Amino acid sequence: MELIVYSIIVGIFIGIFSTSILRWYLKRNVGFESFGIKDFTKLLVSFLITCAIFGGLNFLFGYVYAKYGPGLTEEELQIFKIYDGVFIHILNSFFLIGAWTVTYLVIKLLLKLNRDRIERLELNSTLKQAQLNTLKGQINPHFMFNSLNNIRGLMLEDVEKSREMLTKLSEILRYSLTKNNVNSISLAEELETVDNYIDLSKIQFENRLEFVKEVDERMLQHQIPPMIIQLLVENASKHGISNLKKGGRIVLVVKQDKDVMQIQVRNTGQLKLQKNTTQLGLKNIRQRLKLLYGDKASFSLTEMDGEVVADIKIPME
Repeated sequence: MELIVYSIIVGIFIGIFSTSILRWYLKRNVGFESFGIKDFTKLLVSFLITCAIFGGLNFLFGYVYAKYGPGLTEEELQIFKIYDGVFIHILNSFFLIGAWTVTYLVIKLLLKLNRDRIERLELNSTLKQAQLNTLKGQINPHFMFNSLNNIRGLMLEDVEKSREMLTKLSEILRYSLTKNNVNSISLAEELETVDNYIDLSKIQFENRLEFVKEVDERMLQHQIPPMIIQLLVENASKHGISNLKKGGRIVLVVKQDKDVMQIQVRNTGQLKLQKNTTQLGLKNIRQRLKLLYGDKASFSLTEMDGEVVADIKIPME
């Protein structure tokens, strides 16, 4: 019975040693968050190597025990003959290491599902706050007061034009209030609000504001979160153009890049002009993109060639 006892004890140590090496490799080289073909190949190769290590060490133990260990009884000799075959070692290695690998992968999957669930709960718990921040970011009191004052001055020069601007202002207000609890709208509907905002801003900036719109018409019916483009354009106007004596240009580009919708707003100016602000609108955009798309969407704000560039990428559904 000594052979059985020694085999169990040594087998446990060999198993712990082999699987520890495998676990160490998998943690550092296999990306379980975004599992792909390369990761599967690494997993398969490391599994086969671990099986070889496990089987080889067990075979080596059997050889050393048979040559240098105590004499074998008839019963132990029969057991030794049964488990001494190469095929038995291979089969045993595949079974034990395979069972460990499956258990490890199941645990990793359960942990990932649990993390995703917790993250989703945390995101859902901040939904009301995100909606409140959305409302705060949408209604800029300075813009409203400036627009009303500008329209009042315009009434002395062009009554019809002032009526048109009042209509546009009311449309922006209606849009801001009614779309607060909506997760998505069509790009065309969002662009209509952007156009209204630009028209009202031009009353204040006059010839200092140039607006260029480059939109792929195939994208007009695709869904986007409400107010994200309007907030970017408002941010470009408020923190960019308004700080420049000669004014500047705002460029809006919407295009398709493979399976992603790219929304880019560029404005003349410098990024450092925005550092002293609360950046509520930008935080709002990041929060809503995270809430709606997770890691599939991205938002960046950079300075390039004398322009501030805001870039949003949204997966196309």
